[in-house]
Amino acid sequence: MGNGTMEKASQSSQSISQNHPSPYTNPGIESRVPSPEPLAPAFVMLFEELRIRNVVIRPAHVLAPMAGITDTVFRRFIKRLGGCGLIMTEFVSSEGMLRQNLRSKRFLYYTEEERPISGQLFGADPDRLADAARMIEDLGFDLVDLNLGCPAKKVVKCGGSGLLRDLPLLEKILRKIRAAVRIPFTIKFRSGWSEAEIVALEVARMAEECGVEALSVHPRTRQQGFSGRAQWQIIQEVKSRVRIPVIGNGDVMTPPDALALSQQTGCDAVMIGRAAASNPWIFRQLSDFFRDGTFMEPGESDRYQLIRSYYEMLVAEEVPGAIGKMKQFASWFTKGVRKGAELRKSIQSAPGTREVLDRVDQFFSPGALTEDKERHPGLVPLPREEGGPAPALSPAGASHRPVQGGAGQARGHSAVPAPSDPS
Repeated sequence: MGNGTMEKASQSSQSISQNHPSPYTNPGIESRVPSPEPLAPAFVMLFEELRIRNVVIRPAHVLAPMAGITDTVFRRFIKRLGGCGLIMTEFVSSEGMLRQNLRSKRFLYYTEEERPISGQLFGADPDRLADAARMIEDLGFDLVDLNLGCPAKKVVKCGGSGLLRDLPLLEKILRKIRAAVRIPFTIKFRSGWSEAEIVALEVARMAEECGVEALSVHPRTRQQGFSGRAQWQIIQEVKSRVRIPVIGNGDVMTPPDALALSQQTGCDAVMIGRAAASNPWIFRQLSDFFRDGTFMEPGESDRYQLIRSYYEMLVAEEVPGAIGKMKQFASWFTKGVRKGAELRKSIQSAPGTREVLDRVDQFFSPGALTEDKERHPGLVPLPREEGGPAPALSPAGASHRPVQGGAGQARGHSAVPAPSDPS
C-alpha cells in the first residue's frame, strides 16, 4: 500500500523539534522574551511524556484525527513544526478497508517520519472491525484507535458516537478488537448522545475492563456537535475512575488553555484538533510554554513560509485535489495576515496550483510584505494558581512577536473559524 518501510520503529519517539528545526523560523535570530521569574518545576513537567505500553509519546501532545484534514501531508507538516508527540489518521471505515476501497487506502498511507502513528477506525460490526484492526496492525501502525465520537448523521448510523447508545454492542466490539491485535488499542469518545444520556464513566470503565489501553475524551455530547463548551469536569471524573491514561480534548486553542485543562482535569496528555488547522504552530507553542513560560506568535513572514511550504508539499506529492486543499487551508492559514481577505479571494479564484503559488508569492513579495515588530507590553511569569495571568507567546523567530494571554482566558474562545474535528 506504499506506506514506506513497514518495519516497526524500535527506538522511542523523540521530539521532532530537536531533530528537525522548524523551517518557518530563523534559527540564527532569537527573539524570545524570558519569563521574569524562574518557572516552578511542576509546570515544566506538564505533558512531557506519555507511555501507552511500548509506545512513547513525547511530548504528550496529540493531533486529533480530522476528516479531510489530517492526511499524510498535513501530518508530516505538523511533525516538522515540532512539539507533536502522536498523530492519527483520518477515521477510516472498516467496511471500506475490507473492500479495498481506494479512498481508504489513501487515508492509511503514511511514512516513517510520522511515527508514532495511530490508525483510527469506525464501524459497528464487531467481526468486521476486528478484521480491519488486524489490517491496521499488519500495515505497521503503532496503535489502533476506535472512533466513538463522530456526530455526522451518515456516520452515527454505522458507528461513531451512535455506538454510545448501544453499550452491549460496544462491549462486543471492544472485546473483538482487543482479541484481534497485539498493538496498543485506544478509543476516542464523547460524553454521550445527549445531556440526558451521559455515559462517559460507563464507557471508560467498560473500555478498561475490555483491555483498552488509553482513552481520549471529548466532553461534548453528540447533540452538541461543536457548540457550547466542552465539559472538562467529565474528563476529570473519567481520570479519577480509571487506571489507564486519559487524554483530554476539547476547547484547547492556546497554551494557557492546555494549562487550564491540566489543572482542572489531571489528564495525562492533551489532544488538539481544530486549533491545529488555523494555528499549526500550536504544538511547538505548548512545548515552549511548558518549558520556558513563554511562546511567540508567528508574524507575516512566518505565515508566508507556512503557506508556501504546505502548498509546495501538496504539489510535489501530486495529492489528489491539491487545488481544493489549497483553497480550503487558505481560509485558516491567512488569519492574522493583514489584508488576508484579499489573499483568500485571490487564491479562491485561481484556476490551478501553479497560479495559487504565484499569487501567494506576489502577495508576500518584499514590496508588499512589511513586518510588525512591535512588542506588546506586560509579559508576566507562568501562573502559580488557576486563573492567574500567563504569557502567551510562540516559537522564536525574527518576525515573531509576544502577545498576552493567561489561564483566565482559557477555554478556547478564538475569533478564528476552525474546522470541525469529526470526533
